[in-house]
Amino acid sequence: MRHPSPGADPMPAQQDRYGASSPASAPAWWASAWRASPTPRCCRPSSAPHWFDPSKAVYLGAANLAGYLAGALGSRAAAARLSTAVTLRAMMALATAAFFACAYPVSFSWFFAWRFLSGLAGGALMVLAAPAVLARVPSSRRGLAGGVIFMGVGAGIALSGTLVPLWLQKGLSEAWLGLGMLSLLLTALAWKGWPRTAPKLPAPASGHRPVASTGTLRALYAEYALNAAGWVPHMIFLVDFVARGQGQGLEAGARYWVLFGIGATAGPVLAGLLADRVGFGWALRLAFVLEIFAVAIPALDLGPAWLMASSIVVGAFVTGTVPLVLGRVHELLAQHPAQQGPAWRTATAAFALSQAMAAYGLSFVFTQSGGNYERLFLIGTAAMALALAIDLAAAAARGSRLAAHAPASPRPETTAAGAAVNRVPCRSRRVRS
Repeated sequence: MRHPSPGADPMPAQQDRYGASSPASAPAWWASAWRASPTPRCCRPSSAPHWFDPSKAVYLGAANLAGYLAGALGSRAAAARLSTAVTLRAMMALATAAFFACAYPVSFSWFFAWRFLSGLAGGALMVLAAPAVLARVPSSRRGLAGGVIFMGVGAGIALSGTLVPLWLQKGLSEAWLGLGMLSLLLTALAWKGWPRTAPKLPAPASGHRPVASTGTLRALYAEYALNAAGWVPHMIFLVDFVARGQGQGLEAGARYWVLFGIGATAGPVLAGLLADRVGFGWALRLAFVLEIFAVAIPALDLGPAWLMASSIVVGAFVTGTVPLVLGRVHELLAQHPAQQGPAWRTATAAFALSQAMAAYGLSFVFTQSGGNYERLFLIGTAAMALALAIDLAAAAARGSRLAAHAPASPRPETTAAGAAVNRVPCRSRRVRS
């Protein structure tokens, strides 16, 4: 397999992270997702001639990441002060303004500030949007509802492989303006779709209730972070792998990226339907198993059919895993709804940080290895396998804790008539491991 020159494009600019919205405001979600959808190595406007050289593009990526983390960590405080609906509308408007501002690279400082604000909007939308809607959805339908919410990310990925290259043919400024107009239109359509009031949290029921331990949640955070790292080879290097690594050219690489986007569009809904049937824990486990094999396929050189399948499956879980993790957080903290928001915020921050570190780390590995693509996909496979191992270990530990705290079966008692009667205490429903 051919490798590109080691000196070619050594450090890609870090990409925007996922924004979020709600079923009621699906257009805004799709606008945020379009802004946040990852862009393959071969299609990076930020490092194009006459804009910014690669070294400065790295700093712009860091600014976007810093903004995303700031938005994820500070969004709850902003919502508490302004209300969730007002904060979400402000973040949609900010993301739209960032599109238009980026069409005019006045200076590096100008672009740096707007990339930071773009990340800020994405992080806040990711943390606030989906929980605001899912709180109003019956638990039996949250898998499907979460899938519909996160389907917008897949739509953004699919469209980024079609419309954005067409806009780029007219120029970089025109591409940014096109994104801004689309975002403005979708944001306007979704402006009144947000819930105006926060849902009332149910009072904790009396009696024995299993509480999700800190260890279980930490394991989930680690799994989500490892997933984010495991996706990076496909999200950033897939098009480059096909175009240069296999010598098929950029057009062939773009076709695989469109397949990736098609999978990302359907993945959240299919994952949500599965979760509604088997529970979020088991659905997440199955996702890990499929991802292990799908991420490894490019390193095995099994041919075009397998590579197409890999693109679709990984694309499906890049977006499909997000509602599964969100649903798992709600599942583990079902009796503690006040803890769900902070837990999801922590998971989102872990996701963003891990994906950024993996993007830069794998770019370094790629350069130092002389352009070895197979090594990147094997590292991604190892990350997915480690996520599955952590999940299985956490599930086993949780099962042991629940068994240890379960009340013992009562001994039969004899009534006055001499009949044996078992007094079985009423047990609350336990969360599926």
